[in-house]
Amino acid sequence: MTIENIIFLLIAIAGFGLFAWQARKIRANILVGRDRDMSGNIGERLQKTLLVAFGQQKMFKRITPALLHLVVYVGFLVINVEVIEIVIDGVFGTHRVLQFLGPVYDVLMATNEILGALVILAVIAFWWRRNVKKVRRFSGPEMRAWPRIDADMILYIEVVLMVALFVMNTSDLKWHRLQNLEMPGAFPISSLLLGIFPSDLNLLHFLERAGWWAHIVGILIFLNYLPSSKHFHIILAFPNVYYSRLVPQGQFSNVDSITHEVKAMMDPSYEVPAPPVGPDGSALAPTSFGAKDVEDLAWTNLLNAYSCTECGRCTASCPANITGKLLSPRKIIMDTRDRMEEKYNSPLIFQPNIYGDESKGTERVKVEADQHTLLRGKVTPEELWACTTCNACVESCPVNINPLETIIELRRFLVLEESAAPASLNTMFSNIENNGAPWAFSPSDRFNWADELYVAEKEAVNA
Repeated sequence: MTIENIIFLLIAIAGFGLFAWQARKIRANILVGRDRDMSGNIGERLQKTLLVAFGQQKMFKRITPALLHLVVYVGFLVINVEVIEIVIDGVFGTHRVLQFLGPVYDVLMATNEILGALVILAVIAFWWRRNVKKVRRFSGPEMRAWPRIDADMILYIEVVLMVALFVMNTSDLKWHRLQNLEMPGAFPISSLLLGIFPSDLNLLHFLERAGWWAHIVGILIFLNYLPSSKHFHIILAFPNVYYSRLVPQGQFSNVDSITHEVKAMMDPSYEVPAPPVGPDGSALAPTSFGAKDVEDLAWTNLLNAYSCTECGRCTASCPANITGKLLSPRKIIMDTRDRMEEKYNSPLIFQPNIYGDESKGTERVKVEADQHTLLRGKVTPEELWACTTCNACVESCPVNINPLETIIELRRFLVLEESAAPASLNTMFSNIENNGAPWAFSPSDRFNWADELYVAEKEAVNA
């Protein structure tokens, strides 16, 4: 084993080890949420994962970004084959170890090059849509500062990785051809770039090594950048879709304690289950109604927060946002993720996004974890009450994130714990309690309208 192999092995261990450490911290953050049983329905969940996560089913509601995203997505999957080869070569000191595949290797390398070129074109198109065309859904108060920088940073990194790949392949191909040696694999794009590369064998070897190291080290750096980036969805989208809701959209979950109380009121013979007990046998303290902070949400809601692509499709389809209301479903999800980062001090590179005065521009201000909670600290009641629970945000999300669940749980806390519902809702609640209906009429008078209608029709006939 050479010095170069040892250095590579140390870098690879450090890169993958650091990523595993960050992933473990994020997993711990997600698991602070309330338990939710998501077992069963394996076949249905796998089918949904194949269609939505792997098949990009919901992306194709907008054909242009869908095709661009498909190129980058497929390129990411296929180019990883070459990454596997690079890792093996780096550890064992081999050169293009997969060449034994013969014609299959030719197809893989040609596909890699074509997809690599298409990825560069797609990334340029994405950059133009975001920074020149300024697609509306990429803007918003939650997209200032780091989220905007992060989106562009990902595009730049992807271009650098693809350029390094072409430098490696083209210099290696020209080095072989200058010595009349056969180069394993097929390289349609690199063959077109031979003319712009030098003819010095030593320089070509240097460029090949530089491209090789830049590509693999860049991938390891990118891998450890992911947990601090919206691009982490390329990993979490799959479990997020697998654990997404299977009940009909719009079906609200019931609070068990309230359900038992209502059943006991309706049926005196109903036996209310005993409260849960802790390890010492004592009854556990009752949980709060709804959610005030991130640990009050289900772990699936916290998984949603880390899976967000920040694409803005939810906010773009939200009727409340379209009509100028304060609500942005994307901001609700990003606030949930940022609150986890604040409260549980996840050791990531970047601080959570803070929405301050517009005059601060991209300035970021550190906020202590104990200064506020998710509700009111980041998400205001005005945002929550603007939601019409129409499920447009849920339907439009390409990775099955459910902002509505988080909104409903935060509103439940306002209503059931703080009695902080708007006056119009409090009136309705009072009417339901007293009259059994949302209207301010006694149940005995509820059918008066029919009598009045009968009298009016009779008078019309007689006239």
